[in-house]
Amino acid sequence: MSALVVVLFVVVIAGAAALSFYLKQKRRDELAVFAAQQGLQYSPDDVIGLMDPSFRLFQMGDGRGSENVVWGTWQGLPIAEGDYWYYTESTDGQGHRTRTYHRFSVAEVQLEKGVFLPYVSITHENLLTAIGDHLGFRDIDFESDDFNRLFNVRSQDREFAFKLIDARMMEWLLSTGGQFAFEIAGGKVLAYCRRLGPSDLIPIIGSAKAFHDHVPQLVWTEYSAWGKGTAPGAAPVPPTASPSAPSAQTSSSGGGSSTEDSP
Repeated sequence: MSALVVVLFVVVIAGAAALSFYLKQKRRDELAVFAAQQGLQYSPDDVIGLMDPSFRLFQMGDGRGSENVVWGTWQGLPIAEGDYWYYTESTDGQGHRTRTYHRFSVAEVQLEKGVFLPYVSITHENLLTAIGDHLGFRDIDFESDDFNRLFNVRSQDREFAFKLIDARMMEWLLSTGGQFAFEIAGGKVLAYCRRLGPSDLIPIIGSAKAFHDHVPQLVWTEYSAWGKGTAPGAAPVPPTASPSAPSAQTSSSGGGSSTEDSP
């Protein structure tokens, strides 16, 4: 009987591994087709350094990684999209380690050359963020109660956050229903959500672009690297040296069993 149990266990493990490989390859094939249809490039590996540590999302967890990247020019803007994951690790009373994985689709839009912005995060308001507010880690409140109930906005530069999220930006963010979270830092906008299927990526890429398009003219004017600033689409003469984004990093650790929890 024990031999039969072992055989069944091996069969189940082999079947799970085969299914995982099939689904992984299927996603890669579908993403390659999606990229070709949109006139973009695709790689199963992160060859472009998607994980910019300027963004809080790319600092989370005990280990993290990115793959299946799509990049190029989309509707006139440089964009990059990819699969991102991080895991948290816990240990039980017997010393057994368990990993819980969180998987996301992320889209980045590059801002105009010479624009360098302070960090702001705009995430969906939930129980954890509400508890943080009560513990003193307060987000930034705006005049709209509807907006404050839906979004949690954090930035060390409160003045910039109010300039960025003006009435027009606020109205657009409310129209998204909180489907995506956003971060802006340096020369990039990041949009992210739970991992999407290859056929469902247009909305997240489009939302990253729409966020860019709703950045107020005041921000373009005041935060360009060479003075008075220009609106997107103009052709200013850039400074001799513009700020550069931090290089991407990847961290990982070995061992332990794993579980899935895709927020």
